[in-house]
Amino acid sequence: MKWVAFDGVDEVLHPEIVLGFHGLCLVKPVHDDDWYMGSLYEDGSIECWTAYDDLCEALRGL
Repeated sequence: MKWVAFDGVDEVLHPEIVLGFHGLCLVKPVHDDDWYMGSLYEDGSIECWTAYDDLCEALRGL
């Protein structure tokens, strides 16, 4: 379990899938259909700043 910031609010995100891309990541939380883009830090924490409706749209956003 890692801390995630989204819209300026820290919360615990329970990721089902995390896809890392050289410091960026896409996160699919458990029980949530949205995908979140953010920064993946060396300590494993994630800061998300954008939500997407599906994986295809999120991949285009990279």
